[in-house]
Amino acid sequence: MPAEFLAALDQGRRETGWRTIIADGVTDVVVALDGEKIIGWASAGSGRDESAPAHCELEGIYVLASAYGSGAGQQLLDAAVGDDAAFLWMADDNPRAEASYRRNGFERDGAEKTQSFGGASVRVVRLSR
Repeated sequence: MPAEFLAALDQGRRETGWRTIIADGVTDVVVALDGEKIIGWASAGSGRDESAPAHCELEGIYVLASAYGSGAGQQLLDAAVGDDAAFLWMADDNPRAEASYRRNGFERDGAEKTQSFGGASVRVVRLSR
């Protein structure tokens, strides 16, 4: 995501949004901890695509750069979707993430679109297994 977009995020609004997501019971949310500090999160649900290739979507996953290589990302992925058939959307030009997803059996399935995040347009591709 562009640095300007991230810098403009409103923490209070984000907290309210996450509380709503967690409370609604539709989306599973897991976090990775280093002691008491959250270093990553993942969310998964039944899928937001009408033509979903699986019944489970990895809706999001994020690990702090300082925790790269710690295994937190793999633990989050395992907790969120396990070994089940699943799909996800990923920024088209994200080789680090794509390598990780490929190690876990995900492949590009040909679906792609442009998604807007706070005024920034990002080309995304779908991966599934």
